[in-house]
Amino acid sequence: MIRKLTDAQRRDWLRLARTENVGAVTFDQLIGRFGEPALALAALPDLARRGGRMSALRVPSEAEAEAELEAGAGLGARLIAACEPDFPQALAALDPPPPLIWVRGRTELLGQSCVAIVGARVASAAGQRFARGLAADLGKTGHVVVSGMARGIDGAAHEGALPTGTVAVLGGGVDDVYPPEHRPLYERLVDEGCVVSESEPGRTAVARDFPRRNRIIAGLSRAVVVVEAEMRSGSLITARLAAEQGREVLAVPGSPLDPRAKGTNDLIRQGAALCEGVDDVLRALDGLRDLRDPEGPRYCPAAPVDPDPTLTRKVADLLSPTPVSRDELVRAAGAPAPAVFAALVELSLAGRAELLPGGMVSAA
Repeated sequence: MIRKLTDAQRRDWLRLARTENVGAVTFDQLIGRFGEPALALAALPDLARRGGRMSALRVPSEAEAEAELEAGAGLGARLIAACEPDFPQALAALDPPPPLIWVRGRTELLGQSCVAIVGARVASAAGQRFARGLAADLGKTGHVVVSGMARGIDGAAHEGALPTGTVAVLGGGVDDVYPPEHRPLYERLVDEGCVVSESEPGRTAVARDFPRRNRIIAGLSRAVVVVEAEMRSGSLITARLAAEQGREVLAVPGSPLDPRAKGTNDLIRQGAALCEGVDDVLRALDGLRDLRDPEGPRYCPAAPVDPDPTLTRKVADLLSPTPVSRDELVRAAGAPAPAVFAALVELSLAGRAELLPGGMVSAA
């Protein structure tokens, strides 16, 4: 349920979120089943063993969790859990939401209507000028601009929106300044805007952190505007995630002679709205559901389900490297959905299944 956590609950929430093999989907299932993070932590060894794990799960100690909390506090950052009332409601609408976020700066910006502007790191001067101007225009109409503080389009978007409000989502910790030349921009974001991260303070981002970063950028936003992007780029991943989340996707058209326009032109070909300025974004937003409206409790504890070991083995045999939907797996297993989901959690904790956002699952 939406509630404020005690210090002990916050520490346990953090420990569970940082436990080995516990991603957002597994975390969501565990909290939905046990209600309290302490109860889920106590159940982990048995659940992992039932899933076929032979060695102990790596669970952060209370001291390690306290150290992370102290590191964040030393930066002036706040840890906000997904169950808490000040967790961004647009992000809470994801299935599932990230278990927690670290925030530095003006937290209130996360509760306003947000639009993401993303694009190429090696961006053209014209693309950067467009992103900067669009961000400024969106700010004047009352929208907060979200981006990833990368070189090129991201940095230009933040610069344009700093006077009115902008949010940077980082792949590393909230103190991970990358690229290094964006240190002045980062300091202004902390003072005038907001910096968000799902990672622990002190963490330097690696490649696997950026899909999670991109999911949060899309999740915070009612719409995502892609300014420049080659065919294989993180910006197109952000656009795909936004579409999967039910957000509006817009793309700025470009010359077919510029490789940086191939991704955006292809998005338009696939049905993304064309963006030539702020009016196109405002039209796309008109009539969209306001993601800031709460739609009820985020976690509803369910009755405990202990799947039969035979079912767990059957579910494991049905998995392959190709992701399938959990609903399809339920049909193939011929068992009640709660039991299949519980078996998947056991297999996930054992490192034998990967539970993916969007209701997909594959063999690990």
